[in-house]
Amino acid sequence: MATEKGVVTKIDSTTAWVKTKKTHACEACAARSSCNVLGGGKEMEVEAINYAGAKVGEKVVISFETSPLLKATFMLYVLPVLFLIAGAYLGNNMAPFFNFNASALSVITGFLFFGLIIMFVKSKGNQLAKKDEYRPKVIKIIKEP
Repeated sequence: MATEKGVVTKIDSTTAWVKTKKTHACEACAARSSCNVLGGGKEMEVEAINYAGAKVGEKVVISFETSPLLKATFMLYVLPVLFLIAGAYLGNNMAPFFNFNASALSVITGFLFFGLIIMFVKSKGNQLAKKDEYRPKVIKIIKEP
């Protein structure tokens, strides 16, 4: 589980907006669409499920589950490459049956498969972003002495 610290800037009925520093964990996060980068790209505001019942101005810890993060990373980075390779391989092997240049059909089918999987990933990503397991959560309020 990845965790970050931040300050609550506003709250809704079930969510809290937490201002935090942008880290390397943000690059592959499935829920990055729910974050807003603030001035200069160093700080960001994250919409998180407010399980801890935090109030505006409180310092909190937000968490991100790593298993859904790994699934989303695979879907975003590995799956398109696999489909590109599979499409190119299929095109190369189908070219003789259509009396077509193997290289040209390989490129066409490779990019066709790549385009199709990108549309699928975008659609699936939008669906996953709505699920609680793919969203950050406020898990703890930090009490200052």
